[in-house]
Amino acid sequence: MPTPEDRDEYLRRLIASEDETQADIPAPPYPDASSEETKSSVYDSLPRRVDERDMGATRVTPAAFNPVSRPAHPAARQEKRASQGVNLRKGWGCILRSLILFIFGLIIAGLVAGSYALYQYNVIASTLPDVDDLRARASQFETTRILDSEGHILYEILDPNAGRRTYISLENISPLLVATTIATEDKEFYNHPGFDAVALVRALWQNYSSGEIVSGASTITQQLARMLLLSQEERFEQTYRRKAREIILSTEITRRYSKDEILELYLNEVNYGNLSYGIEAAAETYFNTTADKLSLAEASFLAGLPQSPSIHDIHTNREGTLLRQRDVIFLSYRLSEEKGCIAVSNSDEPVCIGALEAVHAVETIENYTFNPPNISIRYPHWVNYVRSILEEKYDAQTIYRSGFTVYTTLVPDFQDTAQQMVSSQVAALNDRNVQNGALVAIDPKTGKILAMVGSPDFDNAAISGQVNMATSPTRQPGSSIKPITYLAAFEKGWTPSTLIWDVPSEFPPSGDPNDPREPYKPVNYDERFHGAVTLRVALANSFNIPAVKALDFVGIYDDPDTEEKEGMIAMSERLGISTLSERKDYGLALTLGGGDVSLLEMTGAFAVMANEGVRIPPVAITKILDHNGELVYEYNPPPGEQALRPEHAFLISSILSDNPARTWMFGPNSYLNLPFPVAAKTGTSNDYRDNWTMGYTPNLAVGVWVGNADYTPMNQTTGLSGAAPIWSQFMQTVAPQLAEGASLGFARPEGIIDKVICSISGTEPSNSCKSGSRTEVFAADQPPLPSGMDLWRRVTLDTWTGLEASDSCDDFTKTEMVMRVDDDWARQWLDTNTGKNWLEAHDFPKNIIYAPNRECNGNDPQPILRFTNLDEGQIITANNLDILGIVTVKDNFGRWRLDYGQGEEPSEWTVMIADSGAQYETPEKLATWDLEDIPNGVISLRLTLDGDKGDATAERIVHVTLNVPTPTPTPTATPTSTETPPPTLPPTAIPTATNTLIPTATFTKTPLPTETPIPAVTP
Repeated sequence: MPTPEDRDEYLRRLIASEDETQADIPAPPYPDASSEETKSSVYDSLPRRVDERDMGATRVTPAAFNPVSRPAHPAARQEKRASQGVNLRKGWGCILRSLILFIFGLIIAGLVAGSYALYQYNVIASTLPDVDDLRARASQFETTRILDSEGHILYEILDPNAGRRTYISLENISPLLVATTIATEDKEFYNHPGFDAVALVRALWQNYSSGEIVSGASTITQQLARMLLLSQEERFEQTYRRKAREIILSTEITRRYSKDEILELYLNEVNYGNLSYGIEAAAETYFNTTADKLSLAEASFLAGLPQSPSIHDIHTNREGTLLRQRDVIFLSYRLSEEKGCIAVSNSDEPVCIGALEAVHAVETIENYTFNPPNISIRYPHWVNYVRSILEEKYDAQTIYRSGFTVYTTLVPDFQDTAQQMVSSQVAALNDRNVQNGALVAIDPKTGKILAMVGSPDFDNAAISGQVNMATSPTRQPGSSIKPITYLAAFEKGWTPSTLIWDVPSEFPPSGDPNDPREPYKPVNYDERFHGAVTLRVALANSFNIPAVKALDFVGIYDDPDTEEKEGMIAMSERLGISTLSERKDYGLALTLGGGDVSLLEMTGAFAVMANEGVRIPPVAITKILDHNGELVYEYNPPPGEQALRPEHAFLISSILSDNPARTWMFGPNSYLNLPFPVAAKTGTSNDYRDNWTMGYTPNLAVGVWVGNADYTPMNQTTGLSGAAPIWSQFMQTVAPQLAEGASLGFARPEGIIDKVICSISGTEPSNSCKSGSRTEVFAADQPPLPSGMDLWRRVTLDTWTGLEASDSCDDFTKTEMVMRVDDDWARQWLDTNTGKNWLEAHDFPKNIIYAPNRECNGNDPQPILRFTNLDEGQIITANNLDILGIVTVKDNFGRWRLDYGQGEEPSEWTVMIADSGAQYETPEKLATWDLEDIPNGVISLRLTLDGDKGDATAERIVHVTLNVPTPTPTPTATPTSTETPPPTLPPTAIPTATNTLIPTATFTKTPLPTETPIPAVTP
């Protein structure tokens, strides 16, 4: 079978150019195309026989064996050569004898094997039914019945004679139908003895390689033998013994019947779907014509149906059925090219399918309007779904002749309730362009599908009512898929109290940091940003930005370098969602519903959460009996696979059932708030094309979809307003019935603990916790972060590095209130007006200091600031004090200053040395201080170093006590009256190269509100 890529490539070539296609796939020339010149050139190169003139001349005479009269004198080398010749002849003789023995052994082995095979053939053949009465067997038919869980008949597959079935001869069937059937089902039909040996060997190898039966290599004759001659039990066996019996039967059929008889019987007996048995009925059902008038387009369509008529149903699976017709056209075109047209026995002319004819056939069927048959079936979507399962499990052609009684899981009361609720809600939303809806209900503990509504009206072609939207795999789930992302995050260490910043953020679209495309900027449904939120709040309120950050954390695809499969898609596979694995180009929008899923598989995934993490695949059939009442199949609920940790399943259920937590966005009395505990999640896809509500109790999982089958957008309809009303009504009606008085709450696993956390930060509360505390649930091995990682806390910082102080760097420290913000996008947002308003609303200062991401250590540069000639508390008794010190740092040296103040904690500081760039690695004189006008008492000296960049700073303070004696005043003569000269300014204190002050310079106590040095004026 060609792959879709092969088929599409060929069809594109066909459309582009007939000549190009012919050049790409050269066809062998017809036998009569050779010219005489060609034949002559070929024959001239062959060897010719030589004329025989004297046959006796080549005979050996006795004289040839007589010795010569005078032998020559051979040399030693000649004797050696003779010896070598003898040895060579002996060696070749041994090889020849071995070869003869080997060939003889092969012949003996072949005879033994052939005898055994013949014996086995006769043994098996003796137990087989007689092939002489094929036509009599063809009329036999047993009604197959499909029942609901209470034994009510939903559908009967009746005798085809009661429906459409007209037997016609092969001459009355279009050669195009014969050609396309042969190309699709059995291209060597006219050449093999009933089975295709090459295809059989290929199938055996494929089965061996895969470890299971994946290919059957059945010819048309084998299909007919299985359809009419094998017992019902044997038809469904997948064993080599059955295959051997089938091959022998097909061989006997081929020996006793002509190829035309076999083909005629097959085409009249095969099921083409929609109660059409035989090609004449199919032609009338699908195209309102007769079998002899079928066109290439119609023939190629019908030839693709017998393999799986329920799956390839144009009314319920249009896309898949059209794809099947394209496969048939491709196979027919290729066979026509390989064989130089397709020879058929009911026409003197071979069927030639060219490029243009093939393309036209595809386009004709794509544009054809198929009218659905008027068939009365109770719950038709469910019946068709069950039929498709039967056809996947058993042979498509024999299943409807076996008289099966098929018991299914459908509960009729629940189905009627669901159908009525879906129809009513869709009708109520008609003014919002809502035309379709679907519902699936599953028992999480058994996997049984209790109800399945595929559309409001199966017979309404205007809404594509025959398409089962419950199983359609091409709908986007919106936010309803977010729980799967957060489950993957739980497995990587996140908890319900993990803090996530819901702020404007940008991401590489694919999640790959090297993605060169424009960044992806998700927004929330309410187009607002909510600051710091815990995982519980983010998921309960369906915030988009935290969900994208969660997916960025866990990853989309599995990392091949890790031992365990991880990532969101791996998690979805574990929960039973298969459709997301088909693409390799998803981006971070996947967590917002950017992939395609089916309602059935999504409901199955939520059923895993409901069942404490144990996955039991959804099941529709509980039991099958044959026409004698013998058991053919019975469903035994498996123990299930632990797809999730029970603790994680409980945590997600706790969040999804937390009505107070989701009140922020959904209000306190939404459709999700029921009288009993129930987990729920809504979803809305882009442009309002899909509405979802998924939810569950421990005994019932329900999924609801609302939208349009043709993807037409709805008018401002969300998962809450579109799908949730159906979900809410069905849950309140059915869940209590299933509980039968038992509690509907979620069982708490042993590995769950309660912890008090700070409400806003999600950590254990510190003394600085804002907004109070609350109790949260955790897996015992995944507790909340400690209080030391609270969002708002008091820390001691190293003022030079800005890092948290440690034993390695505790010389220059200060205590500050800091905010722990690891998200760079959050820091940017907190500097905006919106961010500052959020800070103020949560009682934080608008100008915050961010907590460092680590402690400083011995490898971080640290300045050396030291007064080398002054000790703490030293008493100073002499004037003109020299101040010596060290001022240095290995990195980021900027400027330093020296100032003083009165008392141990001065309220004002006076500059002595301002902004010096000199660096001293050894004790040097920093200044000479004139103490004449400084009052005695405690004085604080401060040496401050600022870094060249950033906020790096360090300061050293020493306290000294001034006790300088006051000088005795000297009497002076009364001055005579002279003109007072104008006052002059003394020199300004200017640090010299050695940083000493001019002795006459003094400094006054000038306040330093901006710490800008201001030289004083001396009177």
